[in-house]
Amino acid sequence: MSGAAGPDFIVLTGFLGSGKTTLLRDFLGHPDSANTAVIVNEVGEIGLDGAILRESGDGTPIAMLSNGCICCQAGTDLSHTVEMLLLAERPGASGPLRRIILETSGLSKPGPVLRQLAGLAAHRLRVTVVATFDATRGTETADFEEAASQWAAAHRIVVTKADVASAEEWTRAPAAIAALNPLTEIVASRARSDVVTAAFAPLAGIAPMPVPPRVASQTSHPRIAVRLARPTAMLAYDDLTFWLDNLAGALGDRLLRVKGLVRVAESERPVLVQSVGTAFSSPRPFGDPTATPPLFLVVIARDLKPGELDTVLPAGLFAFSPWEAPASTGLADRAPVALLEWL
Repeated sequence: MSGAAGPDFIVLTGFLGSGKTTLLRDFLGHPDSANTAVIVNEVGEIGLDGAILRESGDGTPIAMLSNGCICCQAGTDLSHTVEMLLLAERPGASGPLRRIILETSGLSKPGPVLRQLAGLAAHRLRVTVVATFDATRGTETADFEEAASQWAAAHRIVVTKADVASAEEWTRAPAAIAALNPLTEIVASRARSDVVTAAFAPLAGIAPMPVPPRVASQTSHPRIAVRLARPTAMLAYDDLTFWLDNLAGALGDRLLRVKGLVRVAESERPVLVQSVGTAFSSPRPFGDPTATPPLFLVVIARDLKPGELDTVLPAGLFAFSPWEAPASTGLADRAPVALLEWL
């Protein structure tokens, strides 16, 4: 596909009461929010969040989706609403549309939401999932499937409730997030302006992503597993795609995130693999053919049974270990690449 990239599409997610609307409201009052459109999805007929945002949006186009949680509806108007925002005339605008922010319901899972955007690929949206993490509640909501899915899917997690969190709660938050999703970028600052700016900034592009520090086992959530899948040999492309299909089929909505680089016989360059939930982008060549990046996939799943990944066919393609792998893996010094645009 050719042509310039389109506007950023930011899926702002987070569990009920975690501070999504407050974060978005503060951003809409910030100079960086120029040429932004907002879609608000709420369960129920009364769009309270939309009303709150209109008070501070200074003319920001705000579209409401009130037909229930969009991740659960087969016939929602999300893609139609996005298309209309992209094609609408904008008299008096200071420039082209730079971003669309979708504030989801606190009970939405990001994977099904992203699948609804598949028909908009021609617009080359640069999709980012941003999730909120309430420092005062920590990981206590991870027992809810929706919250676990939101954190695992997020390219960026913003720590909220800085004004009321204790010093201990605030200090504990980054390590707790890294235990749930070692692939994410963490935004944690008590300076509200810095947080608002960083939360909605474009992703960094092809930048190395630091490996998070080792996390003590007691900080990991018992229902969320982070596994390292290292290829046991050179892979055939068809075997890789077959394995990914079977992984999605075996785990279903328990599969929260997959990301990493592997080598396949059919490509001179490493292949980038990534998914949010069971919504996979097509594996594609990535990087310099002469580069020697670390080759592995990170699999984040809920309620994973011992040995369950070993049963995914074709068996034996990968060897699996917890993310906190021994130093002999080399992961202390080498890192996976950052996630690129989704569509």
